[in-house]
Amino acid sequence: MTQRVINIARDFSRYPAGRYKTDGPYAGEFCREKLFVPALIAGDSLVIELDGTRGYGSSFLEEAFGGLVREDGFSSDDLKRRVKLVTKDDALTAEIWEYITEAKPK
Repeated sequence: MTQRVINIARDFSRYPAGRYKTDGPYAGEFCREKLFVPALIAGDSLVIELDGTRGYGSSFLEEAFGGLVREDGFSSDDLKRRVKLVTKDDALTAEIWEYITEAKPK
């Protein structure tokens, strides 16, 4: 398994915002589809660096991370094994894992 490092600020946007593609070019749906899903489908483990942005809205986070379970069919257990979140903000990490564990597959 290859480890891939994704830095949201560098690889996506310093200004992530919105849930759906219709909300703008830096929405959670784009981030999930462009960065997270291809790496996970390839079997990679992910290190996701969250610092360096201007902040995150709950809609962005829920779609980008909870959407991995709800929309893309990854299990929360698989994501816990393969995804490492890196940030100085422990509350942000807790919020993201909450979205992942509470998401229900379609």
